[in-house]
Amino acid sequence: MPARIHLIYRRIPNRVLERDDEVVADLGDVIVAKSTFSGMLAPLKVNGVKVVDNGYNMLYFAFVGKNYDVLKVYDREGNFKGLYIDVLAYTKREGDTLEMLDLFLDIFVFPHGDTFLIDEDELEMALNYGLIDKETFDFAYSIAGEILERLKRGEFPPKIVWEYEWRD
Repeated sequence: MPARIHLIYRRIPNRVLERDDEVVADLGDVIVAKSTFSGMLAPLKVNGVKVVDNGYNMLYFAFVGKNYDVLKVYDREGNFKGLYIDVLAYTKREGDTLEMLDLFLDIFVFPHGDTFLIDEDELEMALNYGLIDKETFDFAYSIAGEILERLKRGEFPPKIVWEYEWRD
């Protein structure tokens, strides 16, 4: 049986997604695992294009100690849709358990390179409703800005992201 990783994915204020995913590679401070999107109320569209939906597959890269993860998204036919990058407060690992805290902002990168910062409205609402403070709001934007800059310079995502593909 393939190795598993227990993922605890937290969203402010109190949403917690927990699941066990198949490990593709365990490199200590980088975990490569695979999963399938489910439970989405509506498909995610970026710039009018459906990029994530229930039944789509992801190969995800969790970077322990970093403020982001990277998902390579594939549709039901196995076509690469792009990179989905979560901006995170933290990524922690304890044994076979990964824990992440989502900071609302996400970045989507199409295969041809077009890049979009998404969910700014969610971050704004979290601030307005007092779910996060201004410091957390600014921190999320600083991480996203840093990633966007690194994408422009061709320094992101980390090389390991291109070393693995989705395989059933």
